[in-house]
Amino acid sequence: MLSTTLRKPGSKRACFPSELMVVCLSPCVHVNATMNSCRRIVCVCNWSSGVNTLISRVKPWTNCRLEVGPSFNRSLGTSAKHAPDSDTGEKPRLRAIDLARKFRQDKEKTQKTEPPMTAQQKRLVELKRFSLQLQNVHPNVLAKHLHKSVLYQDKDVVIINKPYGVPVKDDAGVTSISSVLPVLSKMMDGMKLKSDFQLLPCLHLEKESTGTLLLARSEEVVERIFIMSKNNQVQRKYWVITVGVPVPSKGLIDIPIIEREVKGPQSHYKMALSPLFKMNEEGDGVTKVRTNRQAQPAVTKYKVLDSRSGCSLVELQPFTGVKHQLRVHMAFALGCPILGDHKYSHWSKLAPQKLPEHVLAKLGLEQSKIRHLPLHMHARQLTLSEASQADINVSSRLPKYFTQTLSRLHLTFTDEDSGE
Repeated sequence: MLSTTLRKPGSKRACFPSELMVVCLSPCVHVNATMNSCRRIVCVCNWSSGVNTLISRVKPWTNCRLEVGPSFNRSLGTSAKHAPDSDTGEKPRLRAIDLARKFRQDKEKTQKTEPPMTAQQKRLVELKRFSLQLQNVHPNVLAKHLHKSVLYQDKDVVIINKPYGVPVKDDAGVTSISSVLPVLSKMMDGMKLKSDFQLLPCLHLEKESTGTLLLARSEEVVERIFIMSKNNQVQRKYWVITVGVPVPSKGLIDIPIIEREVKGPQSHYKMALSPLFKMNEEGDGVTKVRTNRQAQPAVTKYKVLDSRSGCSLVELQPFTGVKHQLRVHMAFALGCPILGDHKYSHWSKLAPQKLPEHVLAKLGLEQSKIRHLPLHMHARQLTLSEASQADINVSSRLPKYFTQTLSRLHLTFTDEDSGE
């Protein structure tokens, strides 16, 4: 049994009868039951609170001091090493300043070990990050961005400058333009609680494309624009940067397009050419072939605006709206794929676009980083021609990454080419 002695500071030792003896059961003290000799524990407490308070309050041990003999300290030596906090038995928590200091140290080590990126590589990485941010932001944030990019509006249509990497139609796990059109319509109508104002997409743009996107304010306008498009009353002009120089410098591509399966280790589907003619066996003429029922007519007018460094700035005007029409005609009909078109630069495999060494040098890129290169296809101009009213002609400014690539390749254009 432990003998307990209570002493008031500054007074002589006072002993109490056995019925007032206190046994300390703090979890931080472990007493061996087989001890042959008693250890004297002297507890210094707040004497004014009285002995009864001391006996009833065992848990608040912070007001007490244990004085034990050297042999008892030796018995606790091993366990004390493994318990940094003897009061709680828990490991000390890291402070916020310690975590911040550790994060800075790790970041400095990473920056020292990794080679610095070039300015072009930083730009492409930032573009990719910006694209992912727009796809995953709250619909209100994307709607505000689109509201600032409105190029034209009237009682029937609205034309906006579509950002890069955002799909027009709903895509799994991605915020699309169609999904935020109700919010955008309320913003354009002054955030009214009850409003008949609505927006509907008319002409489609690919996810990786930028530029003029036409929206209608009613179903009737959508049907009317669809009829106008069939009658060539809707003109769209795209600007693209191509790898290679088209020959001749301007012309008309009239080759149907069909979707085919590419078999191999990674089977996939691509749009392909379905020509109406083929070379004869002698090689001095062409013969007409039977049209595939699944092939869709596709007609594209093109004109080279400038060419240098093995690349070209080309203006494209589609007269039909087949899926991936411009990309297929440039890659397979003219042999000049669009810069950043990682899908149609190869036919038999899925891989990043392979660029010549001199083009990589101009762009300041390495082939291993080419996957960050975006598709350089911009819907530059949109014209609506109606007999009942004046023509609507809207041009959109080139995105920053597009103009920087033009500067690196020393490609230029005139005010007449820009249509502004």
